[in-house]
Parts: sequence; structure tokens; C-alpha cells
Amino acid sequence: MSRRSRIFLAILLAYALGVGGLIYRLLEDIDPRYRESAEESLVETAQLMASWIEVQSSEGELRTDGLKPVFDAVYARRFTATIFGFEKTRVELRMVVVDPRGRVVFDAAGRHLGEDFSKWRDISLSLSGEYGSRTSRDVDGDPNSSVMYVSAPIRHGTQLLGAVSVGKPTQSLGQFVQAARHKTMLVGGIAVMAVLIFVVMLSAWLVTRPFGLMADFWTHVRAQPHFSASHFIRHALRTLHAAMDDLRDTLAGRNYVTDYVQTLTHEVKSPLSAIRGAAELLQEPMPEEDRARFASNIARETLRIQELVDRMMELTALESRQRLTSPTPVPLGPLLQDVAQGAQAAGAARSLRVRVELGSTLAVVQGDVFLLRQALRNLTDNALDFSPEGGEVTLTLRRHRRQAEITVRDHGPGIPDYAGEKVFRKFYSLARPHSHKRSTGLGLSFVKEITTLHHGTVSLKNAAGGGAVATLSLPLIETPGQ
Repeated sequence: MSRRSRIFLAILLAYALGVGGLIYRLLEDIDPRYRESAEESLVETAQLMASWIEVQSSEGELRTDGLKPVFDAVYARRFTATIFGFEKTRVELRMVVVDPRGRVVFDAAGRHLGEDFSKWRDISLSLSGEYGSRTSRDVDGDPNSSVMYVSAPIRHGTQLLGAVSVGKPTQSLGQFVQAARHKTMLVGGIAVMAVLIFVVMLSAWLVTRPFGLMADFWTHVRAQPHFSASHFIRHALRTLHAAMDDLRDTLAGRNYVTDYVQTLTHEVKSPLSAIRGAAELLQEPMPEEDRARFASNIARETLRIQELVDRMMELTALESRQRLTSPTPVPLGPLLQDVAQGAQAAGAARSLRVRVELGSTLAVVQGDVFLLRQALRNLTDNALDFSPEGGEVTLTLRRHRRQAEITVRDHGPGIPDYAGEKVFRKFYSLARPHSHKRSTGLGLSFVKEITTLHHGTVSLKNAAGGGAVATLSLPLIETPGQ
């Protein structure tokens, strides 16, 4: 085995050991975190029950008369609650009330009435005015019979009437801990395999790609009829640039996909929660008008997800393009007129007007007319969304030296200061003034990608006198008559 192979295997082994150690630490940490969460809930329950008993004991005498029928009823109660795939069918909460000496005056389970609990840690600490908790086993030697207890003092003014201790069997947490451990191990295993596959693919690329580039370059040089130093250097630089682009895409691809998946998951979570909530409510009896409203909510949120997915597919396809495949001369004047005509119809419902100002009719750029139309439509739709009722959107075309400048101006509320640097980020969106709803947040990202493909720039700023103005600059090409 060569030294390079040994170093490569050593790095993989170090990575596997590091990930294994991290997963082991996470697995060990799961159980304490679940117990801490359960203890926090028990603290609130203990305080709640202590306050209830204090109200019943308002004359200074410890009263627990009303507890027995409540716990008898709740223990007899049967229900079905599905929690992360596990079904819960009965209440397992325990409760004990002691007097100031630690003698049990009420036991929800009826097993320890009259016993002395003053030696238990949670009880003794609560009777002394401190926070008390403990974990004890119902059966010695059986860890599955452990119960967590948290106590709270019962007072009447400054007089200590006793303490209440509530408990929860830890076995009810065990199923969630076990499920969390399985998921952690699964995710860790998938992560290790993914990185190993990525390293193997990258290694194969690093071994084969340079030789392939050298062979292509040598074939090109031999095909030339005569030697030209300038041509030789330019082709070498282009080949090197292509290799660097491929390497960058290879290294960045995994993080890019991960970011996309995480962001898309975050954006889809809200409409999915709304759909789930409406679907659960529709299973219950309700007036027909409420049923129609919830059904409409489901349809609206489903459409929102569909729009989000469609936009994501369009944007992903656009970002994967390195260059325009078949650019053609595109006159911008007629294109603006076409976009304005479509926008006028879209804004008619809110009495919005769309006006075009052509400072130059000879502005022609090299590009894809379909993509440019999409970019201008996105900017115009954005301006219409933020325009007030009866407002006006102005599309202007001007020439500045070798650049064509298109501006889309509205008279809406403008861009808040905190959003100025974020408007072109994926999934970032501001609420529309008239509907108070947000878009997918992908429209301006789409515009930016199209502009980059056309070697232009785009910006969105507040306009003087109110509103916002989007500026799209594209390089002009020479045409007859210019």
C-alpha cells in the first residue's frame, strides 16, 4: 500500500472515530435532557397542586378532601393520545400530600397513607423551604420502576401546612429516549456514509480530471495549423478556469443542497402545520360555514406549498446554468410595453395604473427574451403588490453609455431599514400592505440570477418622494442606426 493510500485511510479512520465519539456523546446526553424536561413539567405541576390545596386550606388547616374523587376519576379515565408515534392511554401522574411532620395525609395511589415521608429528600427539603426532588425505585434492583418526584411547600401566610410531592414514572420517558437514540444513530450513520461517498467521488475526480484536462489541452494544441503564443496562453487560462469552476462546484455542491433542503423544510413547515390543524378540526362536528372556511384554508395553504415548490424548481434550474445557451438580440422597448400591458390587466382589480417611459427606443441587449420577460414581470408584480389602491407603477428605459437601465417605480410604503440588505435573499419576503400576506420570497432571487446570467446588475432601494424603485442594468450591443 502506498504512503498516499495509508494517509488517506488514516484520515478516514480519524473522521470515523471523531463522528463515532460525537454520536456516543449525543446518545449519552439524550436521557438526561429528557429527564430535565420532565422535571421542569413536574415543578409546574407541584406548584399548581400546592396552590390549589392552599386555596382549600384558607382557614389554616390542611384540607385534602377534594383530591380523592379527582384522582379516582382521572385514573379511571381512558383516552388515546398519539405522541411522536407512541400512544398514551392513561394518566400515570402520582401525588402525595404530607403534614408539617412529613406524615402522609393523602396518597393518590392509596398505598402510603399514614407513613412517615420526612426522610425522603424531596419532602425534607420542601418542608425546610428549599427546592426538593428525587428519583426512587418502586422495586429494589429494577431500574425500570424508577419514579421522578418533585415537591412544593403548602403554606397559609407564613405558616407551613405541609408539602405536596408529584411523581412521574421514568419508564414513560424511556420509549421516547429509545426512539431518539435510534434516530441519532441513523442520522449519524447516514452522515458518515455520505461523507465517505463524497470523499471517494472527490478523490476519483482529483485523480482523473487533471489528466483528462491535460489530454484535451494537448489534443487542441496539436490540432492548430500553426503555433501562436497568445492563443496558447489564452486557451491554457480558459482550461484552468474551467477546472477551477468544476472543482468549486464539486466542493460546494453538498453544502448548497443541504442549505436548500433546510431552508425549504423551514418554509414548508408553517403551511403544513396549518393544513394539519385544519384537517384535525374538520374531523369534529361543526357548522357548515366553519367547515367551508377550514377547507378553504387547506386549499390556500396547499396552493402556497405548490407555488413554493414550483418557484424552487425554476430557481434551481436557473442557478445550474453557467451561461445562456442561445442568446439573441432583444429590443427592450417592445419588451417593456409587453410586460406593462400584462401588468395593467393584473392591477385592474385594485385600480392600479402601469405607465411606460421610453427614454430610448434603440436599447438592444444580447440575451434570452423569455428570461428577461420573467425578470421584468417579477419586478412589476412586486411593485403592484406594494402599491396603494389606485396607485401607479412606472417602467422607465434609459441608456447610460454602454448600459441599458430599466427602472420599476412604485409609490408604496418603501423598504424598511432592516430589510434593505435582505430583499434578494431566498425566502425573504415582506408582508403586502393590502393583504398582509407574504410571497414565497423567491421572486427577487429569480431576478438576480437572470441578471447575473446576462452580465448585469439589479438593485432595490427607496425612491425619493416615497415608494421603492428597482433598477435593472444590462450591457447594450451595437445595432444599425446607433
